[in-house]
Amino acid sequence: MKFKKIFITGGAGYVGSCLVPELLKKGYEVTVYDIMYYTDNFLPKDHPNLNIIKGDIRDKGKVQTSCKDHDVFIHLACISNDTSFALDEKLSTSINLDAFEPMVLTAKESSIKRFIYASSSSVYGISEEKDVTEGHPLVPLTLYNKYKGMCEPLLFKHTDENFEGVVFRPATVCGYAPRQRLDLSVNILTNFAINKGMIKVFGGNQLRPNLHIMDYCDAIDVLIKSESEKIKNQIFNIGYQNLSILEIANLVKKVVENKFPEKSEIKIVRESSDDNRSYHINSDKIKNLLNYSPKRSIENAVEDLCEAFKKNLLKNSFNEDIYFNINRMKNINAK
Repeated sequence: MKFKKIFITGGAGYVGSCLVPELLKKGYEVTVYDIMYYTDNFLPKDHPNLNIIKGDIRDKGKVQTSCKDHDVFIHLACISNDTSFALDEKLSTSINLDAFEPMVLTAKESSIKRFIYASSSSVYGISEEKDVTEGHPLVPLTLYNKYKGMCEPLLFKHTDENFEGVVFRPATVCGYAPRQRLDLSVNILTNFAINKGMIKVFGGNQLRPNLHIMDYCDAIDVLIKSESEKIKNQIFNIGYQNLSILEIANLVKKVVENKFPEKSEIKIVRESSDDNRSYHINSDKIKNLLNYSPKRSIENAVEDLCEAFKKNLLKNSFNEDIYFNINRMKNINAK
């Protein structure tokens, strides 16, 4: 194993709650550094190779002492909903943009060997192109997309032969995780289908690429293990099915009706939307360069969510703030 010790900002969030157990299973030593807006209750706290630190990425000194002696720095932490910026623009700017370059420099000074940055495929905004590749212009529609894109060159500005940087732009994540999110398109539609017997579709024609949460975890493992010359200063799209919101709704309807035959037919109701993000990403580069392709479908993600609901793992799924980033941050008065 080339790299053994992994440092993850935001490791107690939706993706982190799946990623951390997967990395531990693969034999890595993992440090989670997280502000704990969503608590640390969804991490395997008793694992001997897991170290959990409550910390803020804006605290440069704490990041520095915490990430020392690690090989790989994975940066997931951010205010991660486009609409979260309705909360407090200053908070989002300080976390998603202002903290980024000082953190990269801190990682470099702390002898981190590889910095992996989770950007977002939403940086493309609206595109009519059939296949949006990594060289496509960034047309951000919100500050979230804009800052994600602005941080990418800030990482590459500081890379050298001893400090490697790689960026990935994941599609919208879907599926079950210990710290569940029910404010992402596939997950929202599934929650409505199972618990309300109907699906509201806002707009419907917008194209959205999707990525199963376990494929996201596998992709990070690939970025940790890949040879330097293949990933240095590279940007990779990572998505699987590019479907319209209406196509996703029909797919969710089919899976849920199959998994819950006792329920009556699920209705799909269309309403207008002011969220015009629409893009169709191409993920050939990571396949060709790193031999990685996602292998789990949206159907698999919906099936996993159906199982979680059947096991009563997602109680009070419309009211508990832990499932909804904005509600949670408002309720705890996130600063």
